Amino acid sequence: MADAQARGYTATKPQLLKRLNRVEGQVRGVARMVEDDRYCIDVLTQISAAQAALDKIALGLLDGHTRHCLAGEGSGPDDPGDRADELMGAVGRMLGR
Repeated sequence: MADAQARGYTATKPQLLKRLNRVEGQVRGVARMVEDDRYCIDVLTQISAAQAALDKIALGLLDGHTRHCLAGEGSGPDDPGDRADELMGAVGRMLGR
């Protein structure tokens, strides 16, 4: 069995999983709202809340990545320029929905 690589979120993994499970529940709730033919604006409001929760989780992961992986403790690129490119690519994907 291979050794598990420590990630930027390793220390907070239980909290991260709890938050992801909560978002999963929100998305299931949105599906139930659609099944129940709920008012469009109410459905959109819940979708927005789920997106905001995912954004907050993503920002936390980005913070952990910056503090852990970019500090040379992760398994990312060795070259600082490549690390910056990788980080900016991730930020661009987050903002480019």
